[in-house]
Amino acid sequence: MISRQLLLGIVVSSLVTTTVLIGTLYVFKDKLIPIPTDIHFNENTTSPLQTENDLVVEMIEKVNPAVVSVVVTKDVPIYERYYEEFDPWGWFGGGISIPRTREKGTEEREVGGGSGFIVSSDGLIVTNRHVVSDSEARYSILMNDGKAYAVEVLARDMQLDIAVLKITDLPSDVKLSYLSFGDSEKLKLGQRVVAIGNALAEFRNSVSVGVVSGLARSITATDDAGRSENLDQVIQTDAAINPGNSGGPLLNIQGEVIGVNVATSRGADNIGFALPAHVVKGVVESVKENGKIVRPFLGIRYTMINKELQEKNNMSVDYGALVARGKDEGELAVMPGSPADKAGIVENDIILEIDGEKLQNRDLATVLRAKNVGDLIKVKVLHKGNEEEKEVELGEMP
Repeated sequence: MISRQLLLGIVVSSLVTTTVLIGTLYVFKDKLIPIPTDIHFNENTTSPLQTENDLVVEMIEKVNPAVVSVVVTKDVPIYERYYEEFDPWGWFGGGISIPRTREKGTEEREVGGGSGFIVSSDGLIVTNRHVVSDSEARYSILMNDGKAYAVEVLARDMQLDIAVLKITDLPSDVKLSYLSFGDSEKLKLGQRVVAIGNALAEFRNSVSVGVVSGLARSITATDDAGRSENLDQVIQTDAAINPGNSGGPLLNIQGEVIGVNVATSRGADNIGFALPAHVVKGVVESVKENGKIVRPFLGIRYTMINKELQEKNNMSVDYGALVARGKDEGELAVMPGSPADKAGIVENDIILEIDGEKLQNRDLATVLRAKNVGDLIKVKVLHKGNEEEKEVELGEMP
């Protein structure tokens, strides 16, 4: 269950016959290994490994001012202890004192926390939706230098575990450091990454270093309250991610955000997950442009088909999105008046392809997130055993 909560070795061979051991890598004699052109030495550097360490340290110094701790506060009841005299039958000669508790007003207390990072000089901040899910709580952020600011929640993404905040009391003459998004679609296994966040909601701007250990994972994330959601195409890393790191950035060696830390694997060591930056970037750009998250809308409920579902239901295909109604009454398979409804998609249809892309290894929602409101898409549908192609104009999600 998932809970929210390079070694470089370069040897320059001389005329001397030698054998060098680096970790578990043997570099044998008579082989001249060229120095990669992207490794640069300076006067304080004696090896590529030191160079990489220097790059990490320099990068962290540069990005740390833009990583924040999210503080959650709320009015909670105050209880006091008092004693009540009790002796209804006069057995104790005046009564006995029985301890009781009663509510005596409320006080504001810190009830949770997480991480986030600034994405604009005027104080726009990205975090996880589950960090700021309580609509009755108040939120603030702590900068790395100890300064505190109040924030409001501009948008909570109901498809991704992402929320966008905005500082409300930033002086007009203050321009904040902020982070930029990198290209998460070009990540490679083994690539060095750095996670920064408010570990355990106590240790602000804690740093952990690791590598990309998996790509395009699909997981089910569950919180302490038992709520769960499916997360698709997430990045797996062995950089230590702890409770409180939620919403913090996963960075490449250049200091670009390539992911947003979202979950860890319960019962495993150093298996964490991050939402890919190219998806989060779209959310941020939508909020900047529209003041809210604007998403394309098809208007169906569905279940992704796999081999097991195919076998149990004797289906003719083992991939695609089965248009199906929800468990509760009123949760229709196709929303009346929706783009899908207008295009003639009906319950029990199977959507096989979107614009020629098979829904085999990717969820329908993931594919649609790459589209825009108003796009005309070609949808291949299996309807009563026959393949049909329909053109659908995507609407705006309510």
